[in-house]
Amino acid sequence: MSAGRLIAMARKEFIQIRRDPRSLLIALLLPIMQMALLGYGISLDAKHLALYVYDQEGSQDSQALLKHFQASQYFDLIRTVNNYHDLKRAIDSEQCKLGVVIPFDFSKRIRDSGSASVQVIVDGTDDNTANLAIGYSQAVIADYSAGVQHDWLTTQGLPVAGGGGLSIEPRTWFNEDLESRNFIVPGIMALVMALVGALLTSLTIAREWERGTMEQLISTPVTSREVMLGKLIPYFVLGMIDAALCAAIGVWWFEVPFRGTVWMLALTTALFLAVVLAIGFVISAGLKNQLAASSIALMVTLLPTSLLSGYAFPIEQMPAPIRAITYLIYSRYYVTILKALFLKGVGARALLGEMTALAVYAVIAGFFATRAFRKTLV
Repeated sequence: MSAGRLIAMARKEFIQIRRDPRSLLIALLLPIMQMALLGYGISLDAKHLALYVYDQEGSQDSQALLKHFQASQYFDLIRTVNNYHDLKRAIDSEQCKLGVVIPFDFSKRIRDSGSASVQVIVDGTDDNTANLAIGYSQAVIADYSAGVQHDWLTTQGLPVAGGGGLSIEPRTWFNEDLESRNFIVPGIMALVMALVGALLTSLTIAREWERGTMEQLISTPVTSREVMLGKLIPYFVLGMIDAALCAAIGVWWFEVPFRGTVWMLALTTALFLAVVLAIGFVISAGLKNQLAASSIALMVTLLPTSLLSGYAFPIEQMPAPIRAITYLIYSRYYVTILKALFLKGVGARALLGEMTALAVYAVIAGFFATRAFRKTLV
């Protein structure tokens, strides 16, 4: 392998990228757009849920309960309706996600027994939001109920339960505020790297065929391996720039904590880029059409990374056969590494298994890439 020929080949590809505005647009603008759209657009949190109330009693006790809902960050009291039909229509038209019905004898039940029930109607078309809304409303009502029970026991001259028993003092590590953005944004970085890396390199050889320059490339003394490395080096540099850009947006714009080391992030990103770039090169060498190559690259990288890497959907919650398949998805290991580096700040020893898996994938993908391109016109 000649260093001079390799540098010349890489320089040719850099010039090609500079002259092709589409490649520059994909390489530089697409990561920013994806980080912004996915970072803001995807959230597993449910806050400020629209709340409608049908208060059949209108007493001080019912108003006290509503104030508990208003004080919660999870609900926004939009409107108080006067009949059940208006509440049903509001839920049907998606004006609210949650409806609370306070019965006409709410205060009487509290005075007589120290307890009462309210009806909570939840829009279940989105099961995740519905489950969160039910949990949040139960917490609000439980908080109100504790105060009511205490006052009733005091009024009846009965002893108030206190002390003893077990209590929970929760302490959350790594994602203290339980923000889903901290969980999702590192995964978006893997999605961007997989998409941009494979998409750009899938066009390299196919572009030569479509533009009729393959004959000139074959006639040069450059070897097949030098062609592969010369074409991949510029995209590797662009990929590392994109990774740094995505990490900076995640830390400084979305305020996701980064507790790991920069060298670990750079090393694992380099391994992951080696995998996706090699996959893109194999696709490009096997297909002589840019549209077909880009379509296959999207299918091979985007779908597995978005669905089976743990980027947005926890792998632990998947069925056992699907969990087994995820071990074959290279992006699973990179997503695990990113989340560990950003949120946990663990060292290389804790991530040795994932790094080894990425290295193995890089070797396998590189092996196929070196044999995918032959300097022939057949």
